[in-house]
Amino acid sequence: MSADDLRPHAGRAAGNEPSRPLPAAAADRAAEPAEPSPRRPLRARLIGVALAVLLVAGLGWRLTHRPATTGAAASATPPADAALELPASDLVMASRAELVRGVPVSGGLRAVDTAMVKAKVAAELLQLTVREGDAVRAGQVIGRLDTRETAARLAQAEQQAANARAQWDIARRNLANSQALVGQGFISPTALESAQSNAAAAQASWEAARAAVDLARKAQEDTVLRAPIDGQVAQRLAQPGERVGVDARIVEIVDLRRMELETALAPADVAEVRVGQTAMLRVDGLPDALQARVARIAPATVAGSRSVNVYLALPPHPALRQGWFATGTIELERRPALVLPPDAVRTDQAQPTVLALEGGRIVQRPVTPGLRGLVDGRPAMEMRSGVAEGTRVLAGSAGLVPPGTAVKVVEAAAPGRAAASTATPAAPSTPAAAR
Repeated sequence: MSADDLRPHAGRAAGNEPSRPLPAAAADRAAEPAEPSPRRPLRARLIGVALAVLLVAGLGWRLTHRPATTGAAASATPPADAALELPASDLVMASRAELVRGVPVSGGLRAVDTAMVKAKVAAELLQLTVREGDAVRAGQVIGRLDTRETAARLAQAEQQAANARAQWDIARRNLANSQALVGQGFISPTALESAQSNAAAAQASWEAARAAVDLARKAQEDTVLRAPIDGQVAQRLAQPGERVGVDARIVEIVDLRRMELETALAPADVAEVRVGQTAMLRVDGLPDALQARVARIAPATVAGSRSVNVYLALPPHPALRQGWFATGTIELERRPALVLPPDAVRTDQAQPTVLALEGGRIVQRPVTPGLRGLVDGRPAMEMRSGVAEGTRVLAGSAGLVPPGTAVKVVEAAAPGRAAASTATPAAPSTPAAAR
């Protein structure tokens, strides 16, 4: 059988129907090459990009969530129970000391003896020989006022006194003559009485004129300015050439040999203060504290504030100056006690507590505080229960450390060692760091 005989059988076997001829238009379209659709390539590219993004995200998640490896990475992770390093300055020790309870005081220093030299007459200031800081003695001449006006007044008063004296002399002679004439019957008793009255008036006028002379002479003497007390010139309030009025302030003098502190205390504090009690004061400008004594307590309160002024006498000191500020404490009670600094006591709980260091860990201990006072001039608080002598406690500078925290106390390094450690860089600890 030839190949041509087999073709019709193959066509029927494949389609079970004889092939039909195509129309001419359809045959031409089938013969032309098909044009690709413009939407299919863009959609394919978007799908490819989305798959690539998902693949990268999956790889990143796997890298970030894979389990930690052993070796250098494991050694770099700090242990969960690492100790907290604290400097030794953040720890204080409960110890027994002499606790001083007192009343805090503050105020300005002033001299007990002060004087203000004022002008007693209105005149021009001619001379002033002292300045601030000069030492003066009581009665020393320190200045002069113009004497022309006072001298004129003195001369006027003296002339008026002389006239009054002459009038009195005339009145006395008239009285003597009247007395003689009355005895002889030449004048009446009424005339004698008139002579007596004139003589008394003339005498009174003369005595008044003498008093006026004394006043004028006193004004003349007041033109000389003298220091009323021993001391130093604190202020020079006028200059030569100025005309000063009566009671005008010219010079202030203070005696620094006796100084005192004036302080105002509340009524509750004054109740325990007594004359003679001691006080430790720190004065601005002096490196050491001074021991003072309660000298006086005012009998009345200050109007408006209801406080009471208390005066503390200070010992003589060459460096003390009027107006310096001082603070201190009047000692009321002194007794031995177990003490801690007040900032070491925590008050964030219902009961006061301390953070003690026991066995290398922080332990919270409730305490019962007592009196507040001073130990060697520093604030302290009595511990009545809760801590024992020698217990190390976190100071307030350490901040809040949770109880149970492991603590390692680091001693302060010497300055030379600290500088050397700062200048020398630390060696790399891992191969990665060395690379």
